[in-house]
Amino acid sequence: MEKTAIILGATGLTGGILLRELLENDEYSKLILFSRSSCGIDHPKIEEHLIDLFQLKEHRSKFKADEVFCCIGTTKSKTPDPETYRKIDYGIPVTAAELCIQNNITTYLVISAMGADSSSRIFYNKTKGEMEEAVLACKIPHTYILRPSLISGTRKESRLGENIAKQVMKVLDHLMIGALKKYRSIAPEAIVKAMLLLAKEKNKKTVIESDEIKQIAANYK
Repeated sequence: MEKTAIILGATGLTGGILLRELLENDEYSKLILFSRSSCGIDHPKIEEHLIDLFQLKEHRSKFKADEVFCCIGTTKSKTPDPETYRKIDYGIPVTAAELCIQNNITTYLVISAMGADSSSRIFYNKTKGEMEEAVLACKIPHTYILRPSLISGTRKESRLGENIAKQVMKVLDHLMIGALKKYRSIAPEAIVKAMLLLAKEKNKKTVIESDEIKQIAANYK
């Protein structure tokens, strides 16, 4: 049976790769996008809704699919205001999870981050951790939280601090062996492959760490 998927964040790095992958995947007949700006792709599979994502709950009637992929996220440099930052990294993913429950969507995949911890003193890690807890509290039958390390690849917008970190990680990745391997940077393509395989095979594990994402992605065909 052909499936319908919702993508949040289809104009971002990982979300854009996911969108292109699903357009080529015959298992999906319809892709519903909720974004602030257009993905710029004209395709019969795509149903695009340009909205204020902070008001996502007002679009419940259109939020209907077999699976939801949440690729939403920001950085401190891009969103310095803590309140706005929280609305993006916590509010949107949690609202999407709540809509899944309301509309009987049983598969929800969301990208978090390595180090997510609701008890952390670091605002970024704490926010991600609280988001994870709120999403899990919704008890969607097939929930997958992916915790990637630094995501490699080139974004549309410039993020100076992140770009510097990526250059440093290119060197450090080769030095990280043994227990440190999980801290190596990860390609967005690996995250996409893992998400698609998790959605298809319904892994028993809910929280997927960065090294585990790579392992799952290696089995994607």
